[in-house]
Amino acid sequence: MIDFLKESTFTVNEVIGKAWKVTFENYFSLATLCFLIFITLTTSSLMAFFLKDVNIGMRIIMVLIFIVLYCTVNLSLFKYIFHLLDNEEENITIVSTLPTRQQIIRFLIATFYFALCIIFVGILLYPVLFVLDPVLRYAVKLGWVEDLAAAGRVVTNIAVAIAIVAIFITFIRISFFQFFIIDKQSTPWQSIKFSLATTRGNFTKILLLLLVLGGFHLLSLFFNYLHWSVVSLIVISLSSFVVVPLSSVALTIAYRKMMGDYKGDAEPDIIHNLV
Repeated sequence: MIDFLKESTFTVNEVIGKAWKVTFENYFSLATLCFLIFITLTTSSLMAFFLKDVNIGMRIIMVLIFIVLYCTVNLSLFKYIFHLLDNEEENITIVSTLPTRQQIIRFLIATFYFALCIIFVGILLYPVLFVLDPVLRYAVKLGWVEDLAAAGRVVTNIAVAIAIVAIFITFIRISFFQFFIIDKQSTPWQSIKFSLATTRGNFTKILLLLLVLGGFHLLSLFFNYLHWSVVSLIVISLSSFVVVPLSSVALTIAYRKMMGDYKGDAEPDIIHNLV
């Protein structure tokens, strides 16, 4: 187990090192794309506030416009990173990395599948309540739990904890679908299946990578808790303008490494790649 973690840590260090090099050499282009994503999300929130009294038809049109804009900029960011990784010596422009209409449509459909998978996992875990309920009722009879009210709270807490862990794992396992749409021209459902297949056996490495990249976010929450506003603002600024571009590059590099090690079928199935 220790040797495996050492190997995983070394892989994470390698990914972070290469990501830092790519980010440093192309920082302004990457930061511009990340800033465009931030502006799109912020503008959509403001428009939702100011247009709340406008007729529903106009609001639907605006929502669709902002969804398309967000998808375009988000896919452009990862497509731009792919070009940087594949053509490091060429001068690549942001305009040349705009996604095609087909890629945007596939991304939207795959996102819908992504949400359905998360909901489906939650539904599968719902029977846990029916399993835990008689067990804890028996525990009440034995005197291990004070009363049924306390047992109900225990059941709820255990079920919620199991659901959060399962959904979190599922989220990470299928969150690489967008890379397959851009890099391999996969269909929406294929991208979900490939994400499950390539992350199989790499969950610990991905989790370690996310923990390293999410360190600044945890620090900002910690300083907010201590009411250190100035320090928290500095950490948030570093997170927005350094960690977000670095994270995007690191995840793209991690995808390429997983694809390089992937020896599975051309059309993987879901059942054999769940665990």
